[in-house]
Amino acid sequence: MLIQPVVLSGGSGSRLWPLSREKYPKQLLPLIGADSLLQATVRRVEGIAGAELAPPMVVCNEDYRFVIAEQLRLIGKPGTIVLEPTGRNTAPALTLASLSAIKTGADPVLLVMPADHVILDLAAFQRVVSQGAVLAAGGAVVTFGITPDAPETGYGYIQSGAAYTAPSDQSSPSPARLIARFVEKPDLTTAQAYLDAGSYLWNSGLFMVRASVWLAAMGVCRPDILAACQSAWDQGSVDGEFVRVGKEAFAGCPSDSIDYAVMERIAAGAAGSDPGTGSLPPGVVIALTAGWSDVGAWDALWQVLPKDDCGNVSQGDVLLQDCHNTLVLSERRLVACVGVSDLVVVETADAVLVVHKDWTQDVKKIVDTLKKQGRAESSVHRKVFRPWGSYDGVDAGERFQVKRIVVKPGGILSLQMHHHRAEHWIVVSGTAKVTRGDSTFLLSENESTFIPLGTTHRLENPGHVALEMIEVQSGSYLGEDDIVRFEDVYGR
Repeated sequence: MLIQPVVLSGGSGSRLWPLSREKYPKQLLPLIGADSLLQATVRRVEGIAGAELAPPMVVCNEDYRFVIAEQLRLIGKPGTIVLEPTGRNTAPALTLASLSAIKTGADPVLLVMPADHVILDLAAFQRVVSQGAVLAAGGAVVTFGITPDAPETGYGYIQSGAAYTAPSDQSSPSPARLIARFVEKPDLTTAQAYLDAGSYLWNSGLFMVRASVWLAAMGVCRPDILAACQSAWDQGSVDGEFVRVGKEAFAGCPSDSIDYAVMERIAAGAAGSDPGTGSLPPGVVIALTAGWSDVGAWDALWQVLPKDDCGNVSQGDVLLQDCHNTLVLSERRLVACVGVSDLVVVETADAVLVVHKDWTQDVKKIVDTLKKQGRAESSVHRKVFRPWGSYDGVDAGERFQVKRIVVKPGGILSLQMHHHRAEHWIVVSGTAKVTRGDSTFLLSENESTFIPLGTTHRLENPGHVALEMIEVQSGSYLGEDDIVRFEDVYGR
């Protein structure tokens, strides 16, 4: 059986600010272990019994394409990256993935996974995926519901109904049950009632479905979304590992989630309602107990990370004295906490967050305030990743800015020019190939050069190790939009 892993990499993870930011969201961060959440999601499917795995497919915002491609390369899992010109929620994203999956004539079972979730028990996860794959291959739309262990008010719920047995297999009992209904995030009293009832599961956002079955279901439930996605796909193009769809056609696509677009209508049909004309596949849910978390806020991250004897989690340069049930993360500086409990403290190069664990859902309000004030901390880190490497804003003042630039081996910046600033480059390590006006030359460690205002220039790393440089900019305007690009190998 061919299984196509589909990783949906949308969302900004604003409740995990200041580590997660709009231009570098939580799924790209190594919050648990050395892998980013996206890398861990891709690795999660390795070794599923009885399955042939297609290379991963990631559906993501165009802004993340180079970082995601690099992260897949680093774990040896290159695949297809479908680029959304603008976010339109999960139903259009899965529809684009389905169109991509069938383009060669295959009809694989899609294993649809959000890029930003944590699953600690991989063996348990793979067992239920194997069970779900059989049902999905037979035409069902399968979702996995998390067995609840608390009256959680931050998740949606799925009510499971009667036992489901695939028409092709009447001989053995199935772990799946028909979906009775989806319910929104409840209040505490309702959540406790769901927990007591025993028939409700947390909505995980994990799905399995054949590509053709999903497209047929969209044709019944949301033909407008299917038509818009088909039009965008037909106008698209392949750019190496990236699949681009038509921007204008996709911009006209309605926004909707997998749950609202299809799953709730399937459940309504199973309950006797008319979800619309045409036939719909059965919708089933399989219970999953595998250490799952959507890591939606800092308290959720604290719950899944290893703790000391006092319930504390610390990463980085951290000292704790008489602290309990506290999460402290440090990126750059020493962080010391004394006599505190139930706090989250997160230090980055340009921001420090201190919040009580009971209030972590409200971190998003801080991000909203930063956006209203037009502050860059809402969307970007001091360290900014580019397809050629990264730069870190070390210092800045009136008419000057200092950056630490790292260019990966083979990395090439665009041929460019600035109207308002000059630049001084100092090589710290590695070798730089510099184009300045009509001349091209090499710089080695401890050598430097000057790029006058208005001069065409380019920086390359021709070596086999990373090139590290210090750049000092000076001029009347130092914004990133003061770049005139003449050539760019990355198509920007």
